Amino acid sequence: MYVERDVEETFDKVAEVYSIVALVGARQAGKTTLLKKKLEEVPKSGYVALDDPDARDIFNEDIKKFEKQYVEGNAITGIDEVQYGRDAGIKLKYLADRGHKIWVTSSSEILLSRDVLSYLVGRVSIIRLYPFSLREFLRAKDIRVLTDRIKSRAVWEHINYGGYPRVVLTDDAEIKQIILRDLIETMLLKDVSRSFSIEDMDALERLTKYLAANTGALLNYESIMKALDISFQTLRKYLNAMEKSYIITRVPPFYTNKTKELTKRSKVYFTDTGLRNAVLRRSYTEPSGKIFENYVLMELRKAGLEVKYWRTKSGAEVDFVVEVDGNPMPVEVKTPSPSMSRSLASFIRTYSPEEAFVIFYRGNREEHEVENCRVVFTDVFELLERWG
Repeated sequence: MYVERDVEETFDKVAEVYSIVALVGARQAGKTTLLKKKLEEVPKSGYVALDDPDARDIFNEDIKKFEKQYVEGNAITGIDEVQYGRDAGIKLKYLADRGHKIWVTSSSEILLSRDVLSYLVGRVSIIRLYPFSLREFLRAKDIRVLTDRIKSRAVWEHINYGGYPRVVLTDDAEIKQIILRDLIETMLLKDVSRSFSIEDMDALERLTKYLAANTGALLNYESIMKALDISFQTLRKYLNAMEKSYIITRVPPFYTNKTKELTKRSKVYFTDTGLRNAVLRRSYTEPSGKIFENYVLMELRKAGLEVKYWRTKSGAEVDFVVEVDGNPMPVEVKTPSPSMSRSLASFIRTYSPEEAFVIFYRGNREEHEVENCRVVFTDVFELLERWG
């Protein structure tokens, strides 16, 4: 079953303009499925995967032979898992400069490193593909009518098991959990340890569990180093590897006043709440505040928004800040009882936004006027209608 992806319209537009389009995102998020679907729409297209050792060897050893074998004569050539190829940047540049149109996928942001992108300036458009968004989840489940009960059940399942296509398209709860546990093991072993030359798998697994248990916390290097008995260099390397492999994501602070607001420390979340829950082998009848916060963050990211958080040195904090046309828009995430916090009021007084959102898991939609700011209490569905 093919599920239409939100990025398809963007893909079609940039594919008309750029020689190379790169789909970058987590393993099993649907990149290969989307790539093959788009190639099917193009007469005389070709496909090759670099996890095939023969294709990878030719790519690595002689790009001209690779061109002759896999690219010549194609209107478009899809190269899957291009991160396995050596010197991908200069070789993709060669193919593009020879007049070929190339669509590639990568399960690691290694593709987006300076060494690779420096060769592809002006030739490539990057599209990030995450696991299913809430809208994609509803399409996959063929949910067309939304009552309050259906909304609640859909969001609960999406939070508990996440948005990985194989998980969403499986109805059996036990199988969902097995798929997720296998996926996190594969991502740690293949994407993180092998791609980034990490040998201490025990430390990597302990770090993953620590971050899962502390979802949404400010990143405190000293506390993590002490708890896990690892060095600063090891911790930094592991965090970077996990982020580049789309297991975790960091949210930076929003600030304009360095004397009063936090400017450096990031908050850490998982790119998929189902994956996070699988790390801890947990499921929930009701999501905790931090898990729902993680969920809302990723729905904002999937909508293509840049998200930050706000916190003052005196302790006032707003979960997320989204800048729209240069204007900061605060988003508070609440469960179970939505209310107007002093921190949100403080942000409104400081930055005078036109709108603010309080997103609840359960509650009644309301609107209030605070300091000439329209404060909307609503669910994640309306939030996505506003910015999706």
